Amino acid sequence: MSDNLSNNAIIYATLALNSEVALQHEYLDSQDVPDEERENEEEILADLEQAFMEFVDVYKNRCKADKKLPSIDELLNSQL
Repeated sequence: MSDNLSNNAIIYATLALNSEVALQHEYLDSQDVPDEERENEEEILADLEQAFMEFVDVYKNRCKADKKLPSIDELLNSQL
């Protein structure tokens, strides 16, 4: 999979997933989640976190091959 994706695609996917994880955490921390939906929403969060970590791993491998890419910490902490 990762060989077919451009660096930009991996960057955008990683940043998007990072944002979605944050939004899902925020939603679960709010009072807006009905009790009967909480378990499903927690499973969604777990899936988002798993996908995020997989893209982080792919990105870290790309960083080893392409020294011009920012580190994962720089990427996630940058203001776009």
